Amino acid sequence: MPANVQVLFSTRYAIRKQVQDADLIIGAVLIPGAKAPRLINREDLALMRPGTVIVDVAVDQGGCVETIRPTTHQDPVYLVDEIMHYGVANMPGGVPRTSTLALTNSTLPYALALAEKGWEQACLLDSALKAGVNIVHGQVTCQGVADAFGMECHDVNDLLMGSAQV
Repeated sequence: MPANVQVLFSTRYAIRKQVQDADLIIGAVLIPGAKAPRLINREDLALMRPGTVIVDVAVDQGGCVETIRPTTHQDPVYLVDEIMHYGVANMPGGVPRTSTLALTNSTLPYALALAEKGWEQACLLDSALKAGVNIVHGQVTCQGVADAFGMECHDVNDLLMGSAQV
């Protein structure tokens, strides 16, 4: 990390201490397949200076700020206790050309591997592709998805090995 970046463990104490001096807070939490955990609670807003801005990038997964709600590019902000909230769902939609180029550049190698090897073989050979598998032959393989729908989660390796032998 650059010299001007201070790394802290994400603890309740550290978050509450840091929000007191921040002008801008960017919440960016992702747990694949699951709802984002709440890191900033309503009572934390009282610790912030009026005019502080919160941008919750995790709004599409429920948000990591208790007081966030999805907004739009047409009406992107609202105030809660004098704290500005920005919760635009699908933020990359505001820069469609740039976000599309970034997405296609990062996903093209995976698409090529799937096309060249077939999805089962590609997933067996590439742990990143395998990590993106949610369902195999009707069986849920992602714990977050299984939890969200009250279903049993199956081991992706067992299901891929079985389908590769078919």
